[in-house]
Amino acid sequence: MLDPPRIAAYRGRLDGRCYPPRVSERFDWHPEAELIDVRDPAASREALEELGERMWTEALDWLYGTAMRRPTASDLYPELRRTFFGETNAPSPAPQEGHTSEEVLAEFRERLAPFSFGAQHPGSYSYFTPPPLAMSIVGETLSQWINQGIDLWLAGMAGPFVEEEVIRWMCDLVGYDQSSWGVLTSGGVMANLMALAVARDIHLAQLLHLDEPPRAGQVGGVRVYTSDQAHFSIERGLDLLGFPPETLRTLPSDDRFRLRAEPVAAAIAEDRDGGLTPLCIAAVAGSTNTGAVDDVPALADLAEREGLWLHVDAAYGAAARLSPASAGVVPGLERADSLTFDPHKWFFQPYDIGGLLVRRREDLLRTFHREPEYYAVWGPEDRPLHWYQYSMEGTRPFRALKLWLSWKHLGSEGFARLIEHNVDLARHLARRATEMGFEVIDPQLAVVCLRDVPAAMAGEPERLDEHQRELQRALEVSGVGWLSTTSLRGRTWLRAGVINYLSTEADADRVLQTLRDASERVLEDVQPD
Repeated sequence: MLDPPRIAAYRGRLDGRCYPPRVSERFDWHPEAELIDVRDPAASREALEELGERMWTEALDWLYGTAMRRPTASDLYPELRRTFFGETNAPSPAPQEGHTSEEVLAEFRERLAPFSFGAQHPGSYSYFTPPPLAMSIVGETLSQWINQGIDLWLAGMAGPFVEEEVIRWMCDLVGYDQSSWGVLTSGGVMANLMALAVARDIHLAQLLHLDEPPRAGQVGGVRVYTSDQAHFSIERGLDLLGFPPETLRTLPSDDRFRLRAEPVAAAIAEDRDGGLTPLCIAAVAGSTNTGAVDDVPALADLAEREGLWLHVDAAYGAAARLSPASAGVVPGLERADSLTFDPHKWFFQPYDIGGLLVRRREDLLRTFHREPEYYAVWGPEDRPLHWYQYSMEGTRPFRALKLWLSWKHLGSEGFARLIEHNVDLARHLARRATEMGFEVIDPQLAVVCLRDVPAAMAGEPERLDEHQRELQRALEVSGVGWLSTTSLRGRTWLRAGVINYLSTEADADRVLQTLRDASERVLEDVQPD
């Protein structure tokens, strides 16, 4: 709370000419008008500080209560939907009258907090949802308060410079030179879509000798090459950009789920012979399924030799460049024409923050630049940085602040320590799982796929698939940990995405023992009398 001398000093700075009333009568319809009309610190600061304290209390009660007790509620979807919505099982009408902040926070406490996913739980090995760093949460909170519009310099002032600095750090991390550029996005899906738009408007226009970006019928007869482990957003992006379905040529990955250059080269030669136009290779550095890393250096050689655009989806794997021990697992990123990265994965940031990098700044500008009259500047010498000119998005939140503060707080060395802990833990998990009789796909980064194959189920592939799902559900109900499932070569596997810096070897061991105990209970049930 502001003491009287500070209040007086505040009023003195305003010189009495525009000092607002304590709380305007315009807001007296609400029981907490001081939380709406926040102009006068004498009237509102104490109430805002109390609200902030209650918000942190709710967050920490959830963290040290629900999240640390179990990673996820055991309710299945139909049950949880009925619990949340009640008897109608459908959303209620919008409230007509306002409620107090205590009443609103009580709804969070009762209806949402007990049923939220706890990425902070030490046994949580989720898709790619990390426990967010405390400083990233501070950055997210501050960004909401100052509410900068990062699309336009005048709406963000210093904010756009924070994004520029973060982008420079990312470009340096992957090995790009000073001509490179990038932009933050909502996530990897948007970044991959934008990368394909750049490949179409810049590279395909060059291949077809067009003065304007290709559209409609001009995008027919084109081929984009990727593996069977590529993210679904590559196919979705091509569809949204107007390419016909046959544009994407999906090639089989090798026995470690990586795309190699040889099958791509053969496909390119076959398509050229058929009169088609090879456009792009879409490689992956850290796949969602297994964390596999395609042979980027060889694919870059091929793309250069054949005149193709090289896009690398390093949404997960780019962060490995922070670790001297793991950087060699993701080589060749600096040779990509465009590259996707996702700080809300291995930079331990809260949703949402993704990004797209390009080797040549002008490629983004030529693809997305528009200048409506309401964003006009006065003269060339006044031309500031407008991020909307480099992105598909217009209005954009101040995503960079949380990563900027986190990076300054931890440093690259701090990030490297967290990543190396995850990699070491994934190796421990894989080793222990093997010792306990699970089939295991050795991790290339920090994703471990494992599968329980009891002898009693030999020769029953569908029953084995169901068995993995039963184990996943048993672990979920136990509260000890959480894994997802995935399909590899047509079979179901358990999948541990180890991007949890709060987890230890003992936590991993408990997860595996819970799975093994659940398997033994299942086998007892299927034994003949």
